[in-house]
Amino acid sequence: MKNKVKNLLRKNGYLVGDGAMGTNLFTLGLKSGEPPEIWNISNPDKVKQIHRECILAGSDIILTNSFGANRFRLELHNAQKRTRELNLTSAKIGRSAADATDRDILVAGSIGPIGEFIEPIGTLSLNNATKVFSEQAKALQFGGVDVIWIETMSSIQELLAAINGAVSTGLPIIATMSFDTAGKTMMGVSAKELMTFRKKMGDKITAIGANCGVGPATLVSTICELASNSDDKDILVAKANCGIPEFKEGKICYTGTPEMMGAYARLSRESGAMIIGGCCGTSQVHIKEMARILKKKKQGNMPDRDLIESQLGKIDRPKKHSKRRSHTRRRQPL
Repeated sequence: MKNKVKNLLRKNGYLVGDGAMGTNLFTLGLKSGEPPEIWNISNPDKVKQIHRECILAGSDIILTNSFGANRFRLELHNAQKRTRELNLTSAKIGRSAADATDRDILVAGSIGPIGEFIEPIGTLSLNNATKVFSEQAKALQFGGVDVIWIETMSSIQELLAAINGAVSTGLPIIATMSFDTAGKTMMGVSAKELMTFRKKMGDKITAIGANCGVGPATLVSTICELASNSDDKDILVAKANCGIPEFKEGKICYTGTPEMMGAYARLSRESGAMIIGGCCGTSQVHIKEMARILKKKKQGNMPDRDLIESQLGKIDRPKKHSKRRSHTRRRQPL
């Protein structure tokens, strides 16, 4: 099976990701506590609208509205019997939006955490976790996605289960973890440990990176660390939140401006990322500026801590950032 991610990267040199799904659905009427995935059935046109707006803004790859559409997460809303239906429909909506344009747009099946701790920390076995992820991945594949995108993971065990569950589809796999304070995930995984895991996975993973987390400055710093522990052939992914969230008038608002997200996109590219998008709070307005900046900016030298913080704000971690490299990061042809 052809790897459409690598093929499009050969053609474009980099890929612009999309923005947020959940926070953008809130602006269209999603209620607090309501699972976004249900909108694939109740409001498919609004889900498609978000895909379409991101594509028009410059996205090369869009993520389906299926982040929490696994059996365990859906059980919280008594919707576990709709697992296949919701994933299948999310993929078809994304496929419809992508096929309506004259550009090459990749549809990525979004898979998030299952919300259960895996052995030995929890009681869920690795095998059963893998089955849950496999059910979701196969439904997304049947709906027409080009790639499986595993995101916001915090433990290596859960990431392994998700990858094992997705491998049976034969589709390319992109995997990202969420790094918070002290440069580690909630479960204590460092960027270096993630890259060690990536090497063990070999060809099972097409691209690896970071998403969500604290803010764009911290995420760019994480990409620098991933790059410092990567091989030239590794494809790195950056998908930062749109600034730092603030609680205003009963709502969570993200502080990032289009200019800030444009700077984030440029610094992510200079840090070594080849797939660059936005996570929570990122709208089509931000994506448009990111795409504009990436189009005119060639990959340069890896930024140092001072440069990152001068443009994106404070990096939320205590340890010192690695020194600036004096050369442009080069990669082997894909």
